[in-house]
Formats: sequence, C-alpha cells, structure tokens
Amino acid sequence: MKPDNQTNFASSATIPTSNEQTFSISDLAKEFDITTRSIRFYEDQGLLSPERNGQTRIYSKRDKVRLKLILRGKRLGFTLAETGRLFELYDADKSSAKQLVTMLDLISEKKADLSQQMDDIKVVLMELVTAERRCRDTLNKIDE
Repeated sequence: MKPDNQTNFASSATIPTSNEQTFSISDLAKEFDITTRSIRFYEDQGLLSPERNGQTRIYSKRDKVRLKLILRGKRLGFTLAETGRLFELYDADKSSAKQLVTMLDLISEKKADLSQQMDDIKVVLMELVTAERRCRDTLNKIDE
C-alpha cells in the first residue's frame, strides 16, 4: 500500500482484517480537524460505512482513507457525488483503469471550470478598478 501522502482513490477500498487498527468518530474528527457531524454526514451520504457496536461507530483503515480522500476531493473542488462515483467505480472494478479515466475526466472539467472562474475574476477586477478610478475622479472634482 502507498504511504498516506500518496494515497489515490484507487487504494480506498482496502479490506479490513480482524487485527486491523480501528478508530472512533472522535479519533477521526481530531485527526482531520473536522466535526463528528461532518463524519456522520459523509456516512449518511454512503461514502463511509463504519461497523457498529451498539450505538458506537467503529471506523476501519478503509474508512479513514476514504475520509482523507473525501476531504482531498473537496479541496480540489470535487462534489461528494463525484467522490462517491469514484468510490463506486473502484468497488465495482478494482483494476482501477475505469476509475482513473473517470478521474482524469473530472480533473479536466475542474481545470476548465477554474480557468473560466479566473477569466471571470479578471473581468470583475478590471470593472472594479474602473469604478474605483471614476469614484476618485468624481471625489477629486467635488473637493476642488
């Protein structure tokens, strides 16, 4: 398995073993600096599937890796639905080829979206500079 800092979506479905380390919801919340409510939300969305011992959730290494990937995906602009789709692809076909092609498609879409947003921001900044200059010119005329 790759080190945590190089984990990709394809390695998200490791199979837990009986002696595998487990985590409480509080452990994961502290480690990833998120709320337990967020973790429960990801569970409600079907992205995490902890074991249960009564009311207590018991998270596996697989859940921890998936949580890390969910948060990484959010930082990269992926929706939870897109992240879920990648998880489903991996769960259905562990060869990960289809998953990687889908990931490349999503990356291309995100890059195009960000490029458009940058263009939009440049236009707005130019409009703000123009509005600021007009306000200053008008203010200068009033002060004269």
